[in-house]
Amino acid sequence: MNRTTNFLKKPSFSLCFSYPFSHSATQPVHSVYDLSTCIASLQACARYKSLRKGKQIHTYMLANGFLCSPLSITSLINMYSKCNQMGDAVSTFYYKFHDHNVFAYNAVIAGFTANGLARNGFEFYKRMRLAGVVPDKFTFPCAIRACCGVLEVLKIHALVVKLGLELDVYVGSALVNTYLKFVLVEEAQKVFEELPSRDVVLWNAMVNGFAQIGRFDEALFVFSIMGEEGVVPSRFTVTGVLSIFAMTGDFDNGRAVHGFALKIGYDSHFEVSNALIDMYGKCKFTEDALDIFEMMIEKDIYSWNSIIAVHEQCGYHDETLKLLYRMLGAGVLPDLVTITIVVPACSHLAALMYGREIHGYMIKNEIGKDVNKENVNDVQMTNAIMDMYTKCGSVRNAYMVFDKMKNKDVASWNIMIMGYGMHGNANEALDMFSRMCEAQIEVDEVTFVGVLSACSHAGLVSEGRELLRQMKSKYGVIPTIEHYTCVVDMLGRAGHVEEAFELVQNMPIQANPVVWRALLAACRLHRNSDIAKVAAQKLMELDPGHSGNYVLTSNIFVDIGQYEEVSEVRHTMRQHNIKKAPGCSWIELKDGVHAFINGDRAHPKANFIYAELDSLTARLREHGYVPQL
Repeated sequence: MNRTTNFLKKPSFSLCFSYPFSHSATQPVHSVYDLSTCIASLQACARYKSLRKGKQIHTYMLANGFLCSPLSITSLINMYSKCNQMGDAVSTFYYKFHDHNVFAYNAVIAGFTANGLARNGFEFYKRMRLAGVVPDKFTFPCAIRACCGVLEVLKIHALVVKLGLELDVYVGSALVNTYLKFVLVEEAQKVFEELPSRDVVLWNAMVNGFAQIGRFDEALFVFSIMGEEGVVPSRFTVTGVLSIFAMTGDFDNGRAVHGFALKIGYDSHFEVSNALIDMYGKCKFTEDALDIFEMMIEKDIYSWNSIIAVHEQCGYHDETLKLLYRMLGAGVLPDLVTITIVVPACSHLAALMYGREIHGYMIKNEIGKDVNKENVNDVQMTNAIMDMYTKCGSVRNAYMVFDKMKNKDVASWNIMIMGYGMHGNANEALDMFSRMCEAQIEVDEVTFVGVLSACSHAGLVSEGRELLRQMKSKYGVIPTIEHYTCVVDMLGRAGHVEEAFELVQNMPIQANPVVWRALLAACRLHRNSDIAKVAAQKLMELDPGHSGNYVLTSNIFVDIGQYEEVSEVRHTMRQHNIKKAPGCSWIELKDGVHAFINGDRAHPKANFIYAELDSLTARLREHGYVPQL
């Protein structure tokens, strides 16, 4: 996503060099360095993202008068850009002794583009044109990729032709990639075909460009032609093709590409290993993904994020958190992507302690704020934190986060409404709904699922009926099956089983198994065997493989003493080989999250746990407890 910041404002001289250097970052450099040594050192700092060393060299160069050289300014800009410090890069660009030549402009434009600030990069390109500085073949690849609209690309393409650079393969590759980004396939193909020299970079632009817009067949076709033309794929070709097989879940072809990468020696590169982890993960082969990860000698932040994402996507939430702590133990600090992945794991496990630690880490390290540190909250990330708190039972903490948000979207309000509703705070949920309407936030389907669920849990039947009636007429939201399910559940919980049954029969949408299951649960609660038989029959027709239907029906017959029907239901389950899914629960302690599955003895303290459980069950039976199915 393109972001816009205020980096383009020209700073004063005092801003340029008063704030980048703290005392710890400006220890005196005692050795005597010449300009070429300083520039070589800055290049090393850029390569290894060593910001602290880079600032020390900057201070030394300033003290020794080396900043008069255009090359030194360009090297500093490049160093700050590679260290993700575009504010410092722009400040360096505006240093008063500096003549703004094409190389300095190129460094800033490239920095903005590499840091995901395409709009700023393009604005700097326009400033360069207004200053009368003529772009060169190094300007255009970054400027083209910074384009945010088709007209901008067409204008730059025309200038490229005017300056005679249309045959440059790097400029051509950028044009191909950007045209495909805007789904201008014919224009991209024309540029590709007109280039007399087609190196692997150009072919990659075609393959990856098609892949990024979801046209996988065209991408693979270009890849096959590339092989026929005798062009040896680079590691970036491999990552592009692997991303296609990851998206399509094509395990066999993905494994074939893995074999090719092994044969040609690309498997040792970070980007190829990370792409392999992603491919195996999206194909649900988590063990293969973990094998690739464990074989990596060095692991960067992308490697850790990839393997953590694989486990979270496959529903292994406990392993997701374990990998996070392995990552921290390895000295790799989480970034925004890491946090985005692990917060939902805390939500699924209701791991409040871990969630709080992650939230604290975000606050301390200002993760979720814009890169210019102007306290612009990342709304989606903040919403994820709120959602985690509500699902972990801490609605108070969720509201504190909500209250501090400067920019709230519809999801922010929905999360709070759902949170209040799921914890039985129906009045607070309805109050939040009223405040949302007063704030002129347009409500949506999710909003009404939240308020109707709140009414269901709190037994606010009249309010729920009125909300359903007003959804379309007052709020312009057409009721869906989810809304009718909430109302059926609400009526059933409140004892209006006949009214719920009537709603199921007369609603304008055909009832699905979830609706009938809600009605069946109400029948069990209020011992209504007549409607229960109808609901059970419908469930057997619509969803015969769901074990919950049989368990719920059996329990209803047990409650009303119809044991012949109980035997019949259990016989049907055996005939269709339907087994009840084992129950699972977990508890969060200081040493981690402990998960328990019915009948499982994998826990290291299983003998002690089962001994206590047997003792507790025996005491319950003494007081008349009879286990159910």
